[in-house]
Amino acid sequence: MPDTAQQFASDNYAGICPEAWAAMAEANAGHAPAYGDDAWTAKASDAFRTLFDRDCEVFFVFNGTAANSLALASLCQSYHSVICASTAHVETDECGAPEFFSNGSKLLVAPATDGKLSPEAIRAIATQRQDIHFPKPRVVTITQPTETGVVYRPEELAAISATCRELGLVLHMDGSRFSNACAALGCEPADITWRVGVDVLCFGGTKNGMAVGEAILFFNRPQAEDFDYRCKQAGQLASKMRFLSAPWVHMLETGAWRARAAHANACARRLVDGIAGVPELSLMFPTDANGVFLKMAPPLMEALRGRGWRFYTFIGGGARFMFAWDSVPERVDALAADLRAVAEAGRG
Repeated sequence: MPDTAQQFASDNYAGICPEAWAAMAEANAGHAPAYGDDAWTAKASDAFRTLFDRDCEVFFVFNGTAANSLALASLCQSYHSVICASTAHVETDECGAPEFFSNGSKLLVAPATDGKLSPEAIRAIATQRQDIHFPKPRVVTITQPTETGVVYRPEELAAISATCRELGLVLHMDGSRFSNACAALGCEPADITWRVGVDVLCFGGTKNGMAVGEAILFFNRPQAEDFDYRCKQAGQLASKMRFLSAPWVHMLETGAWRARAAHANACARRLVDGIAGVPELSLMFPTDANGVFLKMAPPLMEALRGRGWRFYTFIGGGARFMFAWDSVPERVDALAADLRAVAEAGRG
């Protein structure tokens, strides 16, 4: 029998939440038009427009790599560049997909505290060279929450957006865990997107409890021109699109998108509280959302793995623990207990 004990190496380990599962079952009842011409896709798109209070263009793709890469490619010509944080997923974990789909648009990497880009860092890169021999800066991409689990506040986003507008740059948001950011801030989605100047959002569904699927929202409709063709060419136009879009209907209309994220965030905080005061374990970054990054000695990491725990060594060499919609509090407590135990044993 496989080991089914819950692990916290990634929120991708989790299964499908009940709301998404029920929607897929309903969408499976009978036939429906293909390639997005079904009622589920129309309803999901309208649900996004209602949630964001914006008449945005909405597209559905299979995964986050496609969402980010195609969105960035649509905003760039091949001679353009994209400014991102040094830890950004598009830079470190997408196998060159943004460059591939944009036919060569270059990523320009900025140093970023806690994974956050600052207006100063954006300005420094965008203005360092403006000659024809250098790829012209066109887009800024930020991750919300960042790869270190830190959340941009609305005022931070507004400052970044103002810099982008001044410099003629488009602002894209990688929101693979966007729901967790909204839950952490207690804000409306519009308050950290188009109302503060974000042009395009990739809204993650997979890490929020869905089986597969991300939504791409263009808040300025002209920027979405021919994006459907781009999706088709990239193999992202699902023939049975309703199975990508239907889960969003239940997730958005029931509020599950926020409630499930809030639970994941609470489990991350539970772990932090459970190991408070252990000198061998220190937080590398603030725990704003559903991720906990611990600085701990390599022997302690090995001892923890020896107790059956799986986790990634991530940015800065620390141990990363991610919590999902279905994280069991008692299992979180068990992890905290084992962390305390290996730390105590290491003192001896």
